[in-house]
Amino acid sequence: QVQLVESGGGLVQAGGSLRLSCAASGTIFSINAMGWYRQAPGKQRELVAAMTRGGSTNYADSVKGRFTISRDDVKNMVYLQMNSLKPEDTAVYYCNADRLTVRLYPDPAYEYDIWGQGTQVTISS
Repeated sequence: QVQLVESGGGLVQAGGSLRLSCAASGTIFSINAMGWYRQAPGKQRELVAAMTRGGSTNYADSVKGRFTISRDDVKNMVYLQMNSLKPEDTAVYYCNADRLTVRLYPDPAYEYDIWGQGTQVTISS
């Protein structure tokens, strides 16, 4: 059973920084794209940043230049470094993995679209 567990959320003042971590556990041979999403109260969940296995990244316009996504494929982890935080960054942040290879033999098997439970990030003005 594959699970994603986020950590690192909290309360910081505007202009501060936080680093979110997400650990994937279970029998995992590889993970395709991993990303961070967020959902603020009354709003839809939105993509914050994503990174493919090959290293290509995609960021929401609102976080470009402030947030950096990275991953460690040996540890099956993904990180989000968040700098220059703003009150509008306040949200629950979720980790996502879009395709995980969970078996190689006799045939490959995959799990798709796995989500973590979320971690609260609150930025005070």
